[in-house]
Amino acid sequence: MQRLGIMGGTFDPIHYGHLLMAEEARQAFALEQVVFVPNGQPAHKKAYLVSAPEDRYAMTLLATGSNPHFGCDRVEIERPGPSYAIDTIRHFRRSYPELDALYFITGADAILEILTWHEYERLIEECRFIAVTRPGFVLDRLSEIAGTRFLERVSFLPIPGLDISSTDLRRRVAEGRGIKYMTPDAVQTYIARRGLYRHPAPAGPPHPPAPSPSEGRRGDGEAIGGRNPLPREGEGRVRGPGEGEMP
Repeated sequence: MQRLGIMGGTFDPIHYGHLLMAEEARQAFALEQVVFVPNGQPAHKKAYLVSAPEDRYAMTLLATGSNPHFGCDRVEIERPGPSYAIDTIRHFRRSYPELDALYFITGADAILEILTWHEYERLIEECRFIAVTRPGFVLDRLSEIAGTRFLERVSFLPIPGLDISSTDLRRRVAEGRGIKYMTPDAVQTYIARRGLYRHPAPAGPPHPPAPSPSEGRRGDGEAIGGRNPLPREGEGRVRGPGEGEMP
């Protein structure tokens, strides 16, 4: 049996708030892995407002590489056209048929948006949802889904509050301000080396894709340290407690 969490997002850039959400969900729901899935062309965002997929994928690899319970998957950035959550969930169901439970991790403030997503009725049957909340959060519109099948599939998870957002990080970089302690040092270095976010996004196509960093992708889709999110059939299994690299 395997329990897998999926955390999708633009990750433009990824920051400690994302990492805390993933780790808190992993521990609370006994997930063997949390796989970060950077969006390719987000279905609800204009492409020119988002950094190049390879940059966002590279930063996600750098941010998650030190945690053996985290993985990163290229499925959405390699998929042509808009990214839909239902397609990604089906990808993981096909790739890992032995999964016992599949969870989609998101912020509680975005939980009602799922009702507007492509094939949301099928989506809520294919996976469960972890809606992460911060101290003082109140979902005023929760009554809209009271007593529904959707609400039965949602678990709310309170976590410590971190007042960090990707929007704020981009703004700080554009203003020449520091972002230390808001995102891992490796991500901060990558942003500086690539010259990301120095100016407001132009009204045009994103800049050309960046090469994957040497610290990141290795071979065909392997994550940092040669890790894949979960072993596929015939590739062994995720180690349990006391079995070496997966404490």
